[in-house]
Amino acid sequence: MSQVLDDATAQRASEAPGAPHRVAAAALENFVGAVLRAAGADEPSAEAAVRALVGASLRGVDTHGVRLLPHYVKVLEGGRVKGRPQMRFDKRAAAVGMLDADNALGHLAGYRAMEEAVCLAEDAGVGAVSVVNSSHFGAAGAYSLAAAEAGCLGLCVCNSDSGVLAHSGREKFHGTNPISFAAPVAGARPYLLDMATSSIPFNRVLQFRALDRTLPPEVAVDAESQVTRDPEAARALLPLGGSTYGYKGAGLAGMIEVLSAALTGMRLSHEIPNMIESDWAEPRVMGQFFLALKPETFLPKESYEERMTAYLDALRGQRSQAGETVMAAGDREWAVEDERSAGGIPLDAHNWQVFAELADRFSLEPLSAI
Repeated sequence: MSQVLDDATAQRASEAPGAPHRVAAAALENFVGAVLRAAGADEPSAEAAVRALVGASLRGVDTHGVRLLPHYVKVLEGGRVKGRPQMRFDKRAAAVGMLDADNALGHLAGYRAMEEAVCLAEDAGVGAVSVVNSSHFGAAGAYSLAAAEAGCLGLCVCNSDSGVLAHSGREKFHGTNPISFAAPVAGARPYLLDMATSSIPFNRVLQFRALDRTLPPEVAVDAESQVTRDPEAARALLPLGGSTYGYKGAGLAGMIEVLSAALTGMRLSHEIPNMIESDWAEPRVMGQFFLALKPETFLPKESYEERMTAYLDALRGQRSQAGETVMAAGDREWAVEDERSAGGIPLDAHNWQVFAELADRFSLEPLSAI
């Protein structure tokens, strides 16, 4: 299942009966920031997390949006991540750098790493930055998008704790190992690809559990490694391509493992503590990789812009299946962002209650629906 289709399912789920609450993006930004600061995050950490989380929710990537706020409260208070990290950037070569995130929130590390990659690309045409001692950074698309908004092509990858079967395997091995790529488009929003290399991210399983919904076929397995559609029974995920063609997703996950762990010296997926079930005080020692390319160093800017526009026009102009629309990567996200910017971000009943509890706990003004 493609990430675009998967996130469309999530959007419908978030707006299902019993989940009618819609909140203005600005109100969510203020609330999420206030909660993170109350939990121990300094201003740069809180700002980065707000930018990533609310941005993901605006684009309809609900699995990696504001619903993760309670998790980040736990890791801040537990000590897994530092609310006041001392990150250090080391330029290793003309176009290469390494960022020691000092166990920061992954969002702060991600934006800083891509910012450094873009700076390197300004001089060298390409900038590659590895990140060490990092943590969960939410939706990978946040950081490739930051590169595109700065005029560069951006790529970012990250491995994660084991939750996906190796192809033909019976045990968890790779993480969901996301990959994101974005490219600037003249006069339009960027081309934006953001996907897990598993059939779905495990956050989607948790979301479907909370909403009491049935999983799509060929995305998860139970304790006996048999395909299941019951989110309560799901023990692990299948790689992208399912039980038959999962070698494709598994191969991509392996590539990301090399860039995120072998290249950085950080933990492999099967060595990373579980995101939810491990000690909240134990750092996860994660690696990540960021790449920025300045198109003008490869060809004249006008040529790049013309070719990019020609590609997207031709793609969107393809004949579609009945009732469907051929879209470029990012088209669905930008349409959702327009709709949610105007009508508010939907919160399901479960998260509405959780956010009310956070407001009460930290003596904050509770969210109000539009």
